[in-house]
Amino acid sequence: MSIYEKMSNLDDRRFNPIFNDEDEYGEGGVATIKKVKIKKPRKYKVLIHNDDYTTMEFVIYILQKVFAKSLEEAQAVMLKVHNEGVGICGVYSFEIAETKAEKVNQEAKENGHPLKCTIEPEA
Repeated sequence: MSIYEKMSNLDDRRFNPIFNDEDEYGEGGVATIKKVKIKKPRKYKVLIHNDDYTTMEFVIYILQKVFAKSLEEAQAVMLKVHNEGVGICGVYSFEIAETKAEKVNQEAKENGHPLKCTIEPEA
């Protein structure tokens, strides 16, 4: 008898979690399917904070370089940072948000600006 013949003789219900012929008391049950709920990964906002020393031009440069914003988008975010104290640059997965914030902080430090960029979980 070949392996294929042996396998075809096996009861498929033993290998399928949907079928549960008997419970622990020897009584038959109902075929059920357990659905696994997968959570979507949490998103994080990348924020730029206002300070009195970083130029508006440098903020626009950062927004265009790191976040691929158009000039108009970058100006809008820069004005929000300037007027309200903080602006959202984008919303990303944790790893991407962390990397972009680190790029901004590194670029600011290399250019002598005290610009601060942080991340926080999206509500």
